[in-house]
Amino acid sequence: MTHIRRRSPRSRVLAPSAALCVLAVAGCSTGGDRPSVAVPTPSSEAAGYCEELHRELPETVDDLERSDPSPESDLTAGWGDGAIVLRCGVPRPARMDDSQAKGVDADGVNWLLEQSDDGDSGPRFTTTYRKAYVEVTLGTEYAHDITPLSAFAAPVKKTVPDSL
Repeated sequence: MTHIRRRSPRSRVLAPSAALCVLAVAGCSTGGDRPSVAVPTPSSEAAGYCEELHRELPETVDDLERSDPSPESDLTAGWGDGAIVLRCGVPRPARMDDSQAKGVDADGVNWLLEQSDDGDSGPRFTTTYRKAYVEVTLGTEYAHDITPLSAFAAPVKKTVPDSL
């Protein structure tokens, strides 16, 4: 025997209403907001280099569109809703004093590598031997991929002089 379940007229009216409520809540959630990052407070000299760098940054990195974090600042930039975040004028990382610290070279720019111990965040890279420290944090999807750093090599070399 086949059972046919009939929906009451009331359930048909509620189904679209429930869907609309879910969409409305999703639209109002903070998930669609720009990620928030701490804005560095560099010296005026470093801030000048950072402002020049900001004007030279690419619109896309690793096929991710530029989507700067909040608050708006010439010292920060982002791509892919937080997948890649750049901060310019950050303090010199203490890790640079560690002779065991790991570094990478991406198209002529040297970067200090700092891996997260918790696995909840991706790697962080900070330029070395520059008059302003530029930090790039990558999402966990870049845990073993420094490809995005290449997009920053030419702008960094053009705007932030070597310190040596």
